[in-house]
Amino acid sequence: MAVASEDPLKFAYWVPNVSGGLVVSQIEQRTDWGIEYNRELAQLAERRGFEYALSQVRYMASYGAEHQHESTGFSLALLLATERLKVIAAIHPGLWQPGVFAKLAASADVISGGRFAVNVVSGWFKGEFHALGEPWLEHDERYRRSEEFIRVLKASWSEEEAEFSGDFYNLHGYTLKPKPLQKPHPPIFQGGNSTAARRMAGRVSDWYFMNGTSFEGVQAQVREVSEHALAAGRTPGRDIRFALNAFIVARDSESDARAVVEEIVAKADREAVEGFGAAVKQAGQSTSDKRGMWQDSEFKDLVQYNDGFRSGLIGTPEQIARRIVEYRKLGVGLILGGFLHFQEEIDYFGLKVLPIVRELEAELGLEPPPAPAADGASPNGRLPQPTLST
Repeated sequence: MAVASEDPLKFAYWVPNVSGGLVVSQIEQRTDWGIEYNRELAQLAERRGFEYALSQVRYMASYGAEHQHESTGFSLALLLATERLKVIAAIHPGLWQPGVFAKLAASADVISGGRFAVNVVSGWFKGEFHALGEPWLEHDERYRRSEEFIRVLKASWSEEEAEFSGDFYNLHGYTLKPKPLQKPHPPIFQGGNSTAARRMAGRVSDWYFMNGTSFEGVQAQVREVSEHALAAGRTPGRDIRFALNAFIVARDSESDARAVVEEIVAKADREAVEGFGAAVKQAGQSTSDKRGMWQDSEFKDLVQYNDGFRSGLIGTPEQIARRIVEYRKLGVGLILGGFLHFQEEIDYFGLKVLPIVRELEAELGLEPPPAPAADGASPNGRLPQPTLST
């Protein structure tokens, strides 16, 4: 079931607001988790044609991430540093009261001129909840809570006196003013690979994030989530859209790109990767059908902790662009990219890969998105370099 919309592909990047980069490896990563680096990165990404940035949610040190900036505050800082970029703040139901978060989000949306979004993360890291003294629910219960959380957000943002009665949350004439600028509400993203996650996405979410996967994996998830959406009276490609995670390694030659991945894996922090793998596989095994995220992930996949290598966006700009467009034909509307050296590689991607994607989309009869500012400069003011070192 192909559900591609007529819109051109959108591109997002993982915000490195957590230390350690996007791979659990001792390889050099010319990336910084601080605010100044990230302000420059957001401004560069905006100029290079990225529509979204996703701020990660992590509350305590784990698996190579020793330091973390809180996602909602960091997202607002990036919104204030940019003009067009939309920023997605990842949050955990169970650690937020949804009406309170709806208020924060509405203010952020107004302050930013309608550019705030949310990624509702049901959670896999049991240790965070225990450390914060919050109860840890069983897997499918976490998704039931997340679905109620999203329904409360929508009610708060759209109803004059919001009412909601659920097992986890309740509203009694909640009046939220001002409302968000985006209509009907700020975009709601959601991930997860389990049956519970796919059902929830079909029923209530605007975007479904897929971990890195193959063409076949995308087809299967798009088909299943679309079936759940149709059963709920929603239209795939309009009411629910699909986003794919990928760790992108674009180089002037395929051999250089593949050598980077080999070095990342060869220098992996084995203890951290294995600890992460044990934690996430335990979470996935708790699903009723044992089909949670990371259940078939191998060591190499877990080095990039959202299976980003599996999407195969590794090679020359043309190879990557053509594979991206093939994913689009299967229903992917947004690519969420992770990078080794964020500023350099987002610059390279925007200059080398994106133009080819847009050319290929034009061949499919798609209208191009608004052109980014054509300043031609990197954040340091120098002209972009024609090659990218490994």
